[in-house]
Amino acid sequence: MKTILTGIRANSELTLGNYLGALLPMVRLANKYSDEMNVNIFVPDLHSIISNVDGDLQYNIVRTIRYYLAAGLKVNEHVHIYRQSYVPAHSELCWILNCVATMGEASRMTQYKEKSEGRESCNVGIFDYPILMAADILLYSAEYVPIGEDQFQHIELARNLAMRFNHRFNEEIFTVPAKTSEQVKFMGLSDGIRIRDLLNPEKKMSKSTASENSKIMLDDEPAKAAKKIMSATTDSLGKIKFDMFNQPGVSNLLLIDALVTNTPLQDVISTWVGETRYGDLKQKVASDVSNMLTEFQASLANITDNEVLDLFAKGEEYANRVANAKLLEAQKAFGLR
Repeated sequence: MKTILTGIRANSELTLGNYLGALLPMVRLANKYSDEMNVNIFVPDLHSIISNVDGDLQYNIVRTIRYYLAAGLKVNEHVHIYRQSYVPAHSELCWILNCVATMGEASRMTQYKEKSEGRESCNVGIFDYPILMAADILLYSAEYVPIGEDQFQHIELARNLAMRFNHRFNEEIFTVPAKTSEQVKFMGLSDGIRIRDLLNPEKKMSKSTASENSKIMLDDEPAKAAKKIMSATTDSLGKIKFDMFNQPGVSNLLLIDALVTNTPLQDVISTWVGETRYGDLKQKVASDVSNMLTEFQASLANITDNEVLDLFAKGEEYANRVANAKLLEAQKAFGLR
């Protein structure tokens, strides 16, 4: 069976952007394909500690999976949920891949440049985490890795490392993940989903942004979230059009509404074409976001920590079995075993 793999760091509360751009699309894909593919959903706790963790990491880890379940994830025998650090093969393969990767390609990663910019120094984990991400993927022969557009470069790195490793040892040890264009097509998108900052739509919505009104958090009260939508930055053009380059604020609202109502984006765009009242658009999006959060938070309250811990126990047994077998192949290639 082919494998789909995804994970979301457990550093802090998730934003609506995290939810709509990463978690919800993964849930929909998992529910669509879990009868015919393995679906690996893991909490990358090792990735989480490369930067500060807000609150208790263990609490955040469990909450992350509760979010998947509250979003409607249906778990069957092909859905595997596990914690990254409970599968030591991730760290072991990362080191082996470090001996295949080059400093040049790792230093060219945009995420590394952004996270290290303006600092006198940064921890090595920030530099190395794309290599660990490659290990996360290659251990399970994952072809599809649903991600946001800011991670596309890391998929290409994983592909390059897999091909280089296979070529070096003249053996197909690692499955090469699908190209970025194929990943996007598999996700059913024309491009990666990137929810924008409500006050500065030139940037993506980020939990690290200082202004509370720039982002909607999943634990925001629905009325508070609606108020943030009403204060979102638009423009002075006076027409509602989906154009992320010239009208990123308006386009962001249209995209949010399509995703929270599970409506094709083109249908939402068609509904508003020719309209000029931004206030009406904001009212609609605010109402839909409020309704989504109300339903989501009610579902979340009904999911216990013990349910998640049971899923971890089953998923980690599977993950260790699969990952250790693939790790052994890589170790044998290098003569370590």
